[in-house]
Amino acid sequence: MRFARIFRALFAGCLIFVLSGMALAEGQIRLLAQSSPLAGSQFHALSRLAGKIREGDSLTLRREPDNQYDANAVRVEWQGEMLGYVPRRENRAVAAAMDRGELLDGRIIRFNPDDPDPWQRLRFEIWVRL
Repeated sequence: MRFARIFRALFAGCLIFVLSGMALAEGQIRLLAQSSPLAGSQFHALSRLAGKIREGDSLTLRREPDNQYDANAVRVEWQGEMLGYVPRRENRAVAAAMDRGELLDGRIIRFNPDDPDPWQRLRFEIWVRL
């Protein structure tokens, strides 16, 4: 009897989740894929744009399959300006998802342009749109 009650509650919860998801337009549901530091910021526009960039800002991710240093390279842009890359040690799954046509969004979660360690200046999240 207890199992039946648990099963009914789980089924009802799943049904509500599915029906509520159907009411949302495609792309409104997002899943957090990873959180990463920005690689290579010292070589790109981050310092020049530091006064304009804010935590919470959206980032654009662009695949660079022909990158001579890393076949899985994914560049990170803010308003069309290149800031750096998804770190090499964390980019394989992101690159594969982009190659499959999955829609990914980036968002700045921490920004400290004065940190002497370039790996600590900007941290961002990558979200998959479902």
